Amino acid sequence: MEEEKKIKKYYQATDCPITVTVDIIGGKWKPVIIWLLLKEKTLRFGEITKLIPGIALKVLSRSLKELESDGILIRKAYPEVPPRVEYSLSAKGESLKQIIDLLSIWSIENVVVEQQV
Repeated sequence: MEEEKKIKKYYQATDCPITVTVDIIGGKWKPVIIWLLLKEKTLRFGEITKLIPGIALKVLSRSLKELESDGILIRKAYPEVPPRVEYSLSAKGESLKQIIDLLSIWSIENVVVEQQV
């Protein structure tokens, strides 16, 4: 009886625990931002824009704010002129390494990408 209480029953797709994760790290750019920060450890806003060609500044700014608000990354602002802001992953963000690595491996093994010459 006690063990039955520990197992949550999922009656609807929205009850699936994966949904919460996808809401936090999903989208076109958030996984890319997390992947870059896993590789580079710390990046400034301008560096991220250079590493992700095609991302709109407004979209990058919103994605960074959402990831910060969800506790995935840390925003550190330095009191300098001109202002300097650096982004790095929190411990919670670092805990996504295994998931991001597995997604990367799956993509390499299962998605054919045309190479540009």
